[in-house]
Amino acid sequence: MEEKDLKYYAKVHSIESFGTVDGPGIRFVLFLQGCHLKCKYCHNRDTWDINSGNYMSLDDIFAKIVRYKNYICPNGGVTVTGGEPLLQAKFIAELFKKLKAEGIHTCVDTSGIVALTDDVKDALSFTDLVLLDIKHIDEQKCKELVGFSNKLELEFARYLSDNDIPIWIRQVLIPGITDNEADLLKLKEFVDSLKSVQKVEFLPYHNLGEFKWKKLGFKYELQGIRPATDEDIKRAKEILGM
Repeated sequence: MEEKDLKYYAKVHSIESFGTVDGPGIRFVLFLQGCHLKCKYCHNRDTWDINSGNYMSLDDIFAKIVRYKNYICPNGGVTVTGGEPLLQAKFIAELFKKLKAEGIHTCVDTSGIVALTDDVKDALSFTDLVLLDIKHIDEQKCKELVGFSNKLELEFARYLSDNDIPIWIRQVLIPGITDNEADLLKLKEFVDSLKSVQKVEFLPYHNLGEFKWKKLGFKYELQGIRPATDEDIKRAKEILGM
C-alpha cells in the first residue's frame, strides 16, 4: 500500500458483528491486524504479523457497519481493537469521522504503548471511549511481560485524562504476575490520579489462546500459569476498593 492510501484502507484480521464485551451495549468489533508488543499471555497471537490479514477499504467497512446500525444503536456502537489498532491511526480517524456523522458511538481498545503522534491524537479526537489495557503498573515487570516499558501507556492515560476522553481501565489478572498487592495498590494510586476513568475491570487470565501459539510454531510463554479464579478477581477488586 502507498502511504496516501493508509487513510482509506486498513489491514484487517477479522470482524465480529455482535460483540458484547468490548464496550457498552452491542458492538460491531473490528479487529485490525498487526501488533508491536510481545505479550506473553496474548490470546490473539495470530494478530501480530502486520503482513497477514487482508486489506479492506474504508467504504466497505463503513457500509458493513451501517447495515448493523439498528442493532448497535443507540446503546452500543463500534469498537476497533487488534492487535494494536492505533498502529493504523490514520484509518481510525477517517472511519470514526464517518461514524460520528452517523451518530454511532466510537471506541478504541488499545495498550496505549504508542507515541502520541498527530495521527493518534486526531483519531482520539473522534473517539467516545478508550478501553485502556494497562499491561503492568511496574515498569520493569511490564517490560518483562510485553517487551516494552509502560512509560508510553502511562503518558497516554494522562493525555486521555487531560483531554476529558472517557476511559475504561482494564488489566489482565495473571496469578503471580499482575496480582501482587503492592502493584495493585500502585495501580489504584495511578487510576485515582486520572479524572476521566469511568470503570476499572480485571480480566481473568486464561490459556485458551495457547493453541494459536503452538499452531504458529511458537512456544507459549506462560506455560503452567494457572487461570485466574473468581476469588482472584474478588481479591483484586477489594484491594482497589471496588
